Amino acid sequence: MGANPSTPSAAEQAAKRIDCDVLVVGSGAGGLSAAVAAAHHGRKVVLVEKDEVCGGATAWSGGWMWTPRHPLTRAEGFVESIDQPRAYLKSVLGENFDEDRVNAFLEAAPHMVGFFHEHTALQFVNGGKIADIQAHQPGAVSGGRQVGPKPINGRRLSKSLRRKLRPQMYETSFLGMGIMAGPDLQSFLHANTTVKGFFHAAWRTAFHVLDLLTHQRGMQLVNGPALIARLAKSAEDLGVGMYVNSPAKHLITDGDAVRGAVVSTPNGDVAVRARHGTILAAGGFPHDEQRRRTHFPRGTGEGHKTLAPSSTTGDGISLAEQAGGQLDTSGASPAAWCPVSPVRLPSGRVGTFPHIVDRGKPGLIGVLRDGRRFVNEADGYYDYVTAMIDATPEGDEVASWLICDHRFQRRYPFGMAKPFPIPQWPYLRSGYLKRGRTLEELGRVCGIDGARLRRTVEEFNRHARRGEDPEFGRGSTPFNRGSGDHAHGPNPSLAPIERGPFYAIKVFPGSFGTFAGLRTDGHARVLNADGEPIEGLYASGTDQSNVMGGHYPSGGVNIGPAMTFGYVAGRHAAGVQEYENTARDNSPSTVEHD
Repeated sequence: MGANPSTPSAAEQAAKRIDCDVLVVGSGAGGLSAAVAAAHHGRKVVLVEKDEVCGGATAWSGGWMWTPRHPLTRAEGFVESIDQPRAYLKSVLGENFDEDRVNAFLEAAPHMVGFFHEHTALQFVNGGKIADIQAHQPGAVSGGRQVGPKPINGRRLSKSLRRKLRPQMYETSFLGMGIMAGPDLQSFLHANTTVKGFFHAAWRTAFHVLDLLTHQRGMQLVNGPALIARLAKSAEDLGVGMYVNSPAKHLITDGDAVRGAVVSTPNGDVAVRARHGTILAAGGFPHDEQRRRTHFPRGTGEGHKTLAPSSTTGDGISLAEQAGGQLDTSGASPAAWCPVSPVRLPSGRVGTFPHIVDRGKPGLIGVLRDGRRFVNEADGYYDYVTAMIDATPEGDEVASWLICDHRFQRRYPFGMAKPFPIPQWPYLRSGYLKRGRTLEELGRVCGIDGARLRRTVEEFNRHARRGEDPEFGRGSTPFNRGSGDHAHGPNPSLAPIERGPFYAIKVFPGSFGTFAGLRTDGHARVLNADGEPIEGLYASGTDQSNVMGGHYPSGGVNIGPAMTFGYVAGRHAAGVQEYENTARDNSPSTVEHD
């Protein structure tokens, strides 16, 4: 700290004052991870959140994170050196490979998992069967690099904490009930074909209805809501002061160093002086229309449909720029793409549905307006949107249509439309779901070349009956097959589209949030124009330029780096160098508890 503090600004002088060691701005995975890590090491931490609830985009996510070499998978016998995931990233990221930051991430990620799993209320489950997306690249594996949050019952949380948590995203729920990837999801997908699936879905739904009657919200938290609930409980247990409806207005500086921020609260402005660090984790800029227009590719910046909360308007980036921070837009993509469809919800609100589960199921294809396929539909959501942008002719609307037949629509979720016995007529009436007795009629309804669509489907069917896709190789990778239906053969990703009526949903380039963010180093410190760290200023989550360089090599590359660099920033601000638990083989131990 400088020996001669700068003169406080007029705004700071007029504000009330709070002193702390570490100030965190934002309450998603990156912010809460930093707050818990710093507080665990004895620092007084204040966390401020612009929104009326905590959780950011993380609370609306699947909650999975890519953390190679994590201790849960090591305990099950899957051991790899740091060289293998490094080789995979170097191959996938190409010219966007940042060796220093990649090494920092790969080194810290397993320690982050071990720290939270052993010392906090955040418990993990092993995503051992989730494959890397680009199986053909060196260093790719068919599982063992993901963890997700263990479900938690909301009754374990204090009432005051429950009120601060963002509820489950309605679009990705069933009647507002979260469904966890893995056995839980598979049981729901087979609820209309197996007795076991039916009874599992029935008892889960019954308990959810009971929670709604007694608590006015679902209490069995899974996925992103479970991750945020467990992180927030950990922060509460450690005495972190968490304030909602409290946006940071501007930074407090001492020369070139950052010493906190002036925060607007319901009770007036407060100057939060942070002795050891200010960590920005405010959610990037997915709702900043001006930055989107400037940095997003054609046809995607205006009216962009994102899965991030509306409060994510680039506040953290703007704050950092006040102190000399730099927005890094050099990555392959400014956004973490996901195909989405706008849907009118029962409340009257227009929601955004992410097409994650349906694209890999057998009996569905994606086409452009000319009726032609353009991508392996079972590849990653990022890959689907990138291909859609690249394949759309200049001047055309960037959009595509997912096409299926009646058998598919009654068996699998198709966008917001649920399988039998849930009725489909509300989505037909609203126009969300398009239907045609023939493929030509469906083409006319959607504005697609119907004759070309019929020829595309006939060609697709001819190969799909044999479990083959010579055009795009669908079902040829573990990732493809993992998103398919293993009860279907010979290829879990492929089935013909042949039983009318036929259905379509129009999808657009959406995103989970932004990849472009503040330039940082391996300690998550924000860098100035000269590449030097700004004293006292850190960034994590989507305020930080994503370590994947604008690529999407595997599921969980949003939350994995957010959690890891939040952990790194919190520890660095707290002045900690040694990892909390280090076994003889230099990996975290694997004691489980709950």
